[in-house]
Amino acid sequence: MEIKEERLVQELHDANIPLVINNYNDIFSSFDPRPFNERALSDDFLLECQKAALDKGEGVELVISIPANLRNINSELKIKKRLKEHFKKHALEKKNELHKIKKEGLRWIILGTVLMLATATVRTYTETFWINLITIIIEPASWFSFWEGLAKIFIKSKEKQPDEEFYHKMASAQITFVSI
Repeated sequence: MEIKEERLVQELHDANIPLVINNYNDIFSSFDPRPFNERALSDDFLLECQKAALDKGEGVELVISIPANLRNINSELKIKKRLKEHFKKHALEKKNELHKIKKEGLRWIILGTVLMLATATVRTYTETFWINLITIIIEPASWFSFWEGLAKIFIKSKEKQPDEEFYHKMASAQITFVSI
């Protein structure tokens, strides 16, 4: 028995993301009664994967340990497929979300720049009370738009980056089941 335990410890040590489950249901939401190939993943399982993957580079391996008497190769194939589908789907969603945020930020920057140029141009050629009043109103809006765009590109996208990186790593991860 000691050799088997040593082998398991070595496999878990070598693996990038080792997780131990009591049964296959630990991977999935307990509220979803569908079969393994359709079920929603457990938030706890995803959170544990995310914590374990945080400091890992590309090419991660997810090693899921389960009691030997509960292993079922057919179930494992379905689960692996489901995990891959989930991670690929969410990786694409997060990538698109980041792209959308950056695109929206660029639009805000362009709007702010156009408003600044318009205000400067109008002030240069006209100095009536009403034009000055309008430029006084528009000028803060131009700066707000410009800085809001920069915030979206450099701050908001950085906040979303870890999720995108996690799903990207997991989408390409090798998934292995081992007996304990």
